[in-house]
Amino acid sequence: MTTTATKTLEATLAPPTTGKEQRLERTVATYRRALEDAFESGADTQNAVNDAVTPYTLTSYAKDALKNYVPQLHRTYNASELEDDHPVRFTNRGFSLDHSEERTHEFCWRVPQAGRGNAFWIPLQINPEQESLWFDLFDESVTVGEFRLQQHRANWVLHVTVKYEVAEPDAPDDPTRIGFDIGESKLLTGCACQNNTPTQPYIYDGGRARALREEMHTTLKRLQERDAAEWRVDERFDHYQNALTDIVEKASREAVEYAESFEDPVIVLEDLSYIRENLDYGKYMNRRLHAWAFARLTGRIEDKALESGIPVEFVNPRYTSQTCHACGHIGRRGSQAEFKCTNAECWVTEYQADINAAANIAGRFDPWGESVPWKSGRNDSPQDGSACDSTTGHRKPSPRSGQTTLATFQS
Repeated sequence: MTTTATKTLEATLAPPTTGKEQRLERTVATYRRALEDAFESGADTQNAVNDAVTPYTLTSYAKDALKNYVPQLHRTYNASELEDDHPVRFTNRGFSLDHSEERTHEFCWRVPQAGRGNAFWIPLQINPEQESLWFDLFDESVTVGEFRLQQHRANWVLHVTVKYEVAEPDAPDDPTRIGFDIGESKLLTGCACQNNTPTQPYIYDGGRARALREEMHTTLKRLQERDAAEWRVDERFDHYQNALTDIVEKASREAVEYAESFEDPVIVLEDLSYIRENLDYGKYMNRRLHAWAFARLTGRIEDKALESGIPVEFVNPRYTSQTCHACGHIGRRGSQAEFKCTNAECWVTEYQADINAAANIAGRFDPWGESVPWKSGRNDSPQDGSACDSTTGHRKPSPRSGQTTLATFQS
């Protein structure tokens, strides 16, 4: 049996000539004006978006991507405002790749441009770990999805979504569900559910990654204020990005190793595909949270799990951090580190917030059938009605002395 895996390939565009960079900048600026116009007009159908974006000088690939994307922002993700750094999206019809071993950068991408004969080629600096998939992409051995162009400071980055077949891990009959919560204070928190009880939680602290982000922001700002040479700014930016990538790789590797320590594991992750649109903590917090590589960490866990033969499932993330894993009631987070259940009849008083969220994520997966989206008052439980986040659990209340307290994880 095989299953379809999805991965986002990333490549940095080789430094473009002045003329090509100006054309890239025009494309981005025009796309963002079209996106803002369509969004602000309230267009929530493809026809309405088409009417809004028709006057703009964009390729049909970019306009078609907008026609798919803008209605989702309104109807599915309830976005209240747009960030100012949206990438340019293109549908897969516009993707074209070339390869030659005689070039310094072997792969070249054809940049779509409005107008006949205006498209141009530009070399790509690919991630060596993804080289085989780039060859598969060139040979058309994998299916191309949407691709995106993003400007990151002095660099231009191309992201290409690809789908390919991999061996499907055998689903165990009685799996150990292992939920992972990705956050800011604790970069990654894992919790296994055994007999519907949180077991041996795992925490990968986010302090180092957060410090790197803050240090990167401060350092780059100072270099700019001093009019430092562009190569020096780029050098420091690459240094921090490489350091953060190392953290993501280590955290994802440890996550899979943690899962492998249990019998018949199934990794359960939140579906954060559109986290940038879903977050609503105000502009300042949004910028901080958006900087976190949620999708990258999720993707690397999934990749490593499939390579290790561990099934991966995705569930609805709604209220996982606000729901008590024991009784299912909505509680409150007194601080970033603690969760308090407001149900007087529940044995949980204070609980480590990220472990509580990870336990809820694990409990959302139904190994006997399709896991349903979370809804208040609805049971996301296995056949017998018991689950880590079920409101109708069959287990007896645990004694208070057995609960996981904050003090256990303060260090």
